[in-house]
Amino acid sequence: MIDPGEQEPEAAELVRPYVITDGRVLPEDDRFSLITLVTASADHEQRMARLSPEKRAVLELCGGGYLSVAEIAGHMRLPVGVVKILLSDLADGGYLVTRAPAPRATLVDRQLLQEVLDGLQARFG
Repeated sequence: MIDPGEQEPEAAELVRPYVITDGRVLPEDDRFSLITLVTASADHEQRMARLSPEKRAVLELCGGGYLSVAEIAGHMRLPVGVVKILLSDLADGGYLVTRAPAPRATLVDRQLLQEVLDGLQARFG
């Protein structure tokens, strides 16, 4: 039996999503997909004092380079929708830089590759 003074670590840190987002929902123009890449802007540290703890945690996490929205949600242990709202606020404030993920590579024609290989072998033996 768990002592009443002891809570499980996850239960002790639980904050309801509507508290984190101030009761807001995803914006109509949801610009963040699960694979959108996000990083902190160069001057984000100078203006962090006015931000909520969750927004500061997102910026600290993104300060090391680009992360996808899904990775940020996983590291923060928050629902993706909540993370998207936080990211939207931070992007609107100029704290974040976003970019689309690298496009999917197209398949190369196998015949073309074989011709290049044959040409190289003929030339260099």
